[in-house]
Amino acid sequence: MTTAPNSSPYLTHLNGRPATASELAPLAFAGHAHFTAIQVRDRRIRGLDLHLDRLRSASEELYGRALPDDRIRELLRAAVAGGPADLSLTVTVYSAEGEFTPSDPDADLHVLVSTAPPANGPRGPLSLATVPYERPLPGIKHVGEIAKTYYPRRVAPLGFDDAAFLDSRGRFSEASIWNLVFWDGTSVVWPVAEMLRGTMMGTVRRQLDHLGVPQTDREVTPADLTSLAGAAVLNSWTPAVPVHRIAATPLPAAVDFIALLHRAHQAEPPVAP
Repeated sequence: MTTAPNSSPYLTHLNGRPATASELAPLAFAGHAHFTAIQVRDRRIRGLDLHLDRLRSASEELYGRALPDDRIRELLRAAVAGGPADLSLTVTVYSAEGEFTPSDPDADLHVLVSTAPPANGPRGPLSLATVPYERPLPGIKHVGEIAKTYYPRRVAPLGFDDAAFLDSRGRFSEASIWNLVFWDGTSVVWPVAEMLRGTMMGTVRRQLDHLGVPQTDREVTPADLTSLAGAAVLNSWTPAVPVHRIAATPLPAAVDFIALLHRAHQAEPPVAP
């Protein structure tokens, strides 16, 4: 299904057709759903396979079943064709059984696709406060995650731009809506902890491999920051926003590191849904 393109970046489709207010009303503030956020440029998507993998695995975990990738791609094509060539796009999957009922293996899965103007994220550099927090079901990008708004707002009056999370073992995991990545001067360092592994993280990692850039996975704690040569956050908006301070510890600008992450992202081929 395709929709004639229009100039507005705002569109909301339910199962491939324009959603009505009566269909959307029951979903307001509903919390048993999962989603992926995508940046579309020239009607193409980088890391599309990772978004499809995310939706499939989350549906299997939450509902015991998943829609075929071809169906998701069909719904993406309808939304991408319906607006400008550059968009922000969110795909949300939920079950007809609702939130507060026993699981029904025969309940239909629905897909809500919404679009908005394209986004590139903040320029930075950012300062991050540290807060003790572990996301429930960290491997799933689920809705209703209050911490991603609560903690940045709590730390803003203290002079911070955002919050980085420390798990119960004192390890960095992720930030409010970001993955964290560090630079030790020769290798890209990915923190080891329970976290949501972002699609941007996945595209950057595999392209760094193709570029022959050393990468390492290891636990990173606040005590390790003084030995590191740079830090950044990344999500579907951008492969790198520099971080110049975490808590009271300043971090080098690491201009070459930030450029490297952007170069890895650009190396990922965009594909049509």
